Amino acid sequence: MDITMRLAQQPEADELLGRSPLAALVGMLLDQQVPMEWAFSGPYTIARRMGADDLDAHAIAARDPEAFAALLSEKPAVHRYPGSMAKRVQQLCAYLVEHYDGDAEAVWRDVRTGDELLERLKELPGFGEQKAQIFLALLGKQLGVRPEGWREAAGGYGPANVYRSAADITGPESLAKVRAHKQEMKAAAKAAKTAHTPKAEPPARTRKG
Repeated sequence: MDITMRLAQQPEADELLGRSPLAALVGMLLDQQVPMEWAFSGPYTIARRMGADDLDAHAIAARDPEAFAALLSEKPAVHRYPGSMAKRVQQLCAYLVEHYDGDAEAVWRDVRTGDELLERLKELPGFGEQKAQIFLALLGKQLGVRPEGWREAAGGYGPANVYRSAADITGPESLAKVRAHKQEMKAAAKAAKTAHTPKAEPPARTRKG
């Protein structure tokens, strides 16, 4: 791939995401509980600290777990929870080595339908339904991977001209729109939770005398 991306908002990190299928997968894996730019800068940071210009699933999977966790924990840390995320990155790479000979692009290279691709993504360690749909949308919208029915398989993240996830970020303006959408969703979820929480009954008044 030779794609221009703007997820990390950092030229070197975005360049890696655009040419490295594994970097894109790892960035998506890291995209939780931290700002998106932080998450998608992670693959570049990992590669640089490993002394390479790209990520290698075989090398990462074979790395001593404590050493790899220490590598992600170096300041600035790759993630808010570098130890647990180091484990997840190694689990993902080990899965790719076992099932795809370490070739991340093989996850989607020969798929014929969006549903097939979604199922493959959901089988990856650390990829639940939502993360799999977002990455499927990212593949279709920015990386040109568009098997039949890909938009439908991506659910609410598939339509064009929406700003709901990393799949829709092409620069600072769209990043701001996606961030605003996420804040709206959090506020709505919080309001719904509050509305369904029963109010505590006032303490019973005791009679004197």
